[in-house]
Amino acid sequence: METRANYVAVGAFVLVCILALVITILWLAGAQYSHEYKYYRTYFHGPVTGLGKGTAVRYNGIEVGHILDLQFDPTDPQIVIATLQVQPGLGIRTDSISSIEPQGLTGGSYVEISGGTKNAQLLDNQGGEGFPVIKAAPSALQQLTQSAPQLLSKLNDVAERLQAVLSDDNVKHLTHTLANVDQVTTTIAGRSAEIDKALANFSAASKELPGTIATANQSLKKFGKLADDADDFVRGDGLAELTGLIADTRRTVTSLDRLTTQLDRQPTKLLFGDRRKGYTPP
Repeated sequence: METRANYVAVGAFVLVCILALVITILWLAGAQYSHEYKYYRTYFHGPVTGLGKGTAVRYNGIEVGHILDLQFDPTDPQIVIATLQVQPGLGIRTDSISSIEPQGLTGGSYVEISGGTKNAQLLDNQGGEGFPVIKAAPSALQQLTQSAPQLLSKLNDVAERLQAVLSDDNVKHLTHTLANVDQVTTTIAGRSAEIDKALANFSAASKELPGTIATANQSLKKFGKLADDADDFVRGDGLAELTGLIADTRRTVTSLDRLTTQLDRQPTKLLFGDRRKGYTPP
């Protein structure tokens, strides 16, 4: 009986020790879970190729944790929910952005979290999600992949337009135009001496231009003075005197005309007088 009692006591002691060890491990794990890591969630739209449990999470390029879990959004199968386990005290902001970035040439990917701005508030639990939610945005590679069909369509359009521009008729016209341009440039080159002479003459004429302008200004001043004098003559007594002189001249001309007429008819009368006597009755 005593031997069996000892076995029971030893077994009970071992069980107590094992239980205490398990409790200690769980306590340490819980302490590590609650104090050494912080958890966030992010919602990626579309494929998350290259991601998986344990994939690295980087904050401004520095590795700070890993992906704890990946699952589909039950309300939208196009959305993948990623749970991120990262170091505490990172100061992730409300305007921080998570994205999927390629990792070199290995084909793998990682989650990149941008730092946000210093004036933004720290990211806390939102909307009863259980974890703070970091907004997601497509990476540069994803944006390029999404825009590839549109880019190809535009390239096809450009190719068709280029093919239309480079049609046989347009090529002939372009060749003819280039030939004309070449002919014109050859002609200009052959007459370069004449062009240089013309430019020299123009330069000389431009040097004489200030003197010509000055002479023209003087002529205009003289013409203006002449116009002023004529205006004073018309407005003053000169016009009345000129009118009287013209009247006197007309009278003189009339008298001379009469005298000429008398000379033509009776020239002796003007020289010797009228010698004819009148009839005297007896």
